[in-house]
Amino acid sequence: MSHPLNTPLGRFGIVTSSDGPDGCVASIPAGQMFNPLTGALTIAPLAMLVDHVGGLVNHRRRADGEWTLSSELSLEVRPDAVDVIAEAPDVPVAATSKPFGVKSDVALALCEFTHRDVTLATATVRSFYISAPGDLAEFPDGPTGPLPPGTLSDRMAVRVAESGGAAKVLQQLADPVLNNSLGIVHGGVSAMALELVASAAINEGREDQPLRTASLRVNYIRQFVGSPESRYVGTALRVGRRSGIGEAQAIGPDGKAAIVARLTAYA
Repeated sequence: MSHPLNTPLGRFGIVTSSDGPDGCVASIPAGQMFNPLTGALTIAPLAMLVDHVGGLVNHRRRADGEWTLSSELSLEVRPDAVDVIAEAPDVPVAATSKPFGVKSDVALALCEFTHRDVTLATATVRSFYISAPGDLAEFPDGPTGPLPPGTLSDRMAVRVAESGGAAKVLQQLADPVLNNSLGIVHGGVSAMALELVASAAINEGREDQPLRTASLRVNYIRQFVGSPESRYVGTALRVGRRSGIGEAQAIGPDGKAAIVARLTAYA
């Protein structure tokens, strides 16, 4: 099913074709999405899709009176994934997820991503179960307007910010369309942004031989909301001739890290 345009999933063109406790299938049109910090085609949309299909299969396993929150997300990507996508940019990336192991207070989902007949990535999403909040927002049944401008930064409501140093920074503006049912920034949107800033940080000055994201691990610590003070900050921990390690944080208006990520990349 196509999702309403005024929801996080609809904003990025995600289509869900199968949805249940035994598995989920969805796709995202990743071929025209570029990192606003580097101008390069990015695999960041896969992080949005990971959060959706992995989180959804965990969510469908909940008992009455339970709700789910993602606690961590892990993505492993083949090094030429962006090249595979660029060969047929109009073909969406498809993802399938299935439950792994028994459900307890937490659950784990396994995911696989393909583009045409090529396997691009594998991923996991771990969720934990809480008592269902009483103030969940209702998502609308249909679109309220046209698609926003097509750039990834516009869809994410992020703006490139000055860092005053080697860090790469994106400001996360408030946009209710990007919020989940708890009223906070959708976890997939934040995962995308963390990949964007971390990959940009390790690729500073490497336009001729970019390092390609190979793995991304995201840990969700506390709620993250969009505001003029909210931002994603990426820094390089180590950059060598053929590999690099970067880290990123989503920092809320209170100045505290709400989400953290570690990224590895190779030439």
